[in-house]
Amino acid sequence: MTILDRYILKRYLLTFIVMLLLFIPIGIMAHLAEQIGKIQDNEAPLNEVLAYLGHFSIYIGNFLFPIFLFLSVIFFTSKLASNTEIVAMLSSGISFNRFLRPYMIGASIIAVFMLIMGMFVVPSASAGFNEFKFKYLKKGKEERVTTNIYNQLNENDFIYVSRFDPGRKNGSNFTFERFKEGNILDFKISAASIRWIDKDSIYRLTSYRKRTVMGDTAIVETKRRLDTLFAFKIDDLTPVSYIAETKNLLELNQFIADQRRKGASNINAYILVKYKRWALPISVFILTIIAVGVASIKRRGGMGLNLAFGIVVAFVFIFFDRIFSTLAEQAGLEPLTAVVVPNLFFGILAFYLLQKAKR
Repeated sequence: MTILDRYILKRYLLTFIVMLLLFIPIGIMAHLAEQIGKIQDNEAPLNEVLAYLGHFSIYIGNFLFPIFLFLSVIFFTSKLASNTEIVAMLSSGISFNRFLRPYMIGASIIAVFMLIMGMFVVPSASAGFNEFKFKYLKKGKEERVTTNIYNQLNENDFIYVSRFDPGRKNGSNFTFERFKEGNILDFKISAASIRWIDKDSIYRLTSYRKRTVMGDTAIVETKRRLDTLFAFKIDDLTPVSYIAETKNLLELNQFIADQRRKGASNINAYILVKYKRWALPISVFILTIIAVGVASIKRRGGMGLNLAFGIVVAFVFIFFDRIFSTLAEQAGLEPLTAVVVPNLFFGILAFYLLQKAKR
């Protein structure tokens, strides 16, 4: 690594770190100012509040890492361009691709760091962040899929609930089916409602009906109300929507496999979280190239014009990401497509700007 490489790499990493140290505390203070009333009203303990702010800083920092990196690269590269340092480097015989090498080394370091953080550190912070939010800020209003819930508990048992209320722990139009070997129905239980009774640790079924198949005949049993036990927990009917964010790589892979086996209706949301963790480090390289392509050319507007362009691109990047994520979660778009398309679009933009900068 030459002196030039070390010089640019040092500026790359230091500017990024300073950007984080400047803006994350601002984000924490703005968030705290917005939520302080609810925190006080719900009498959240100080130690939990401090832990929440720590989790929030990791959670929001991971989300904004690519944007902070993008703006920091534009900032220090614009300074190099305004001081004619880039012109001097290229005039000495260094090719633009060679000039770009320390940027790619820096992007590789940040990408590896983000990959490790996203796979193993951020999930823990996300769990703490969401648990506090729904405990004190939204008072238990956990986000769940609450209609048309279908789960496969194991190879033989299947359950269905048309509507589920997590707060009251009850569901309507409950069905439990068990199949024997050869995919033959053993029995089917149906009820107008199912409710979990905490104090007795039982399930209460109303308008209970059980149909047991015995060869060519069927035995039907009905009751107005029945208290019974099942091998599943009431919360297993529908996990909170952010559950995938709280699991590390290994746990997430297992969770997705389990949900796919159960036939979960919102499986795309979980797969999307997995793909995003892999796509985020890739976006580091794309945004770095875009930033260099924009900021390496000396302009009349100077650094201000470059930063303005950078902010616009950052907002467009976030907009594209949210649009395609929503399509994957709610419109059935393939999660891999939702992750690839934004990066592909900005990858083409990066290639165009890079070729323009080389001229």
